[in-house]
Order: sequence, then structure tokens, then C-alpha cells
Amino acid sequence: MKQFIAFLFIAVCSFSGIHAQNVLSPRATAQHGNVSVDYGQPSKRGRVVFGGLEPYGQVWRTGANEATTITFKKDGTFGGKSVKAGKYTLFTIPREKEWEVILNSKTDQWGAYEYEKIKSSDVLHVVVPSKQKSQVTEVFTITVTADAMTLTWDQTEVSVPIKF
Repeated sequence: MKQFIAFLFIAVCSFSGIHAQNVLSPRATAQHGNVSVDYGQPSKRGRVVFGGLEPYGQVWRTGANEATTITFKKDGTFGGKSVKAGKYTLFTIPREKEWEVILNSKTDQWGAYEYEKIKSSDVLHVVVPSKQKSQVTEVFTITVTADAMTLTWDQTEVSVPIKF
């Protein structure tokens, strides 16, 4: 009986944790033309995001939960560098004045926990400036337009030029 109660307790806690995680950081898709981005949307919830929750100078999964993926339907340029059609994991390294944006060919990653083991699969690195905004964006948001992918969260905004 004790084993059954312990099993039931673990099962309920596990389900509750999974459910809470999905409620707190839902998945979203941003797409336009030849680009589609699938990512988790964490919320600020009163926290200092960059330089706090997400430390400067460290690889970030660029969202929440499962690592963010970006899919290009055809060859083009990303941050001025050539990129082949395909699906990539999107990592970033936030810094105060600029961000390093990384495309990696190893998909199906959980967060950035294994990045050091897979960084040899990086396809490209681009460095783009970050902008400080006066207004706060509560939920991490990625938008894609005909000429850029933009990441916005808290008071930070980063755009990567895209061209096809």
C-alpha cells in the first residue's frame, strides 16, 4: 500500500509539473515567407531577465523548455551569412550591447544544456546589436518579417537581417 501511495504521489507531482511548465511557457510559432521559428515563451514575472535570469556571456536556448528551432524553406542569408534550406536549433549568447546568434544543425535539443557537446555542429555565428526599449515586453516574443527575425523580451530587442 505504501508503494502504491508513493507511486500515486510521484505520478501526480510529475503531471502537475508538466502541466504547469506548459502553462507558464507555452510554445509559439513565428513565420513569414520562407522562415518559421518554433519556440517556448517564458514570462518576465518581475524578474531581471538579461544579466539576471539569463546571464550575459552564456549560451541561451532562446526561449523556454525545448530549444528553439528555425526552419528555412530555401537557401538565403541570415545575418549577412549564407544559410542552406533546412531546420536548425537557434541559440544565442546575450551581451549588454550585442548578441551572438548561433544556428546549429543538431535539432531536438532540450534547452542549451548539451551545447558544449554539440557546438562543433554550429552552422554559423552572427553578431548583432541589441537595443534597449523604454517599454517592457512581458512574454518573450519572436517575430519574422520579410527582412528580419526579431527577438523581444523585457526591455531588450535584437534583430537579425534575413534575405532570400
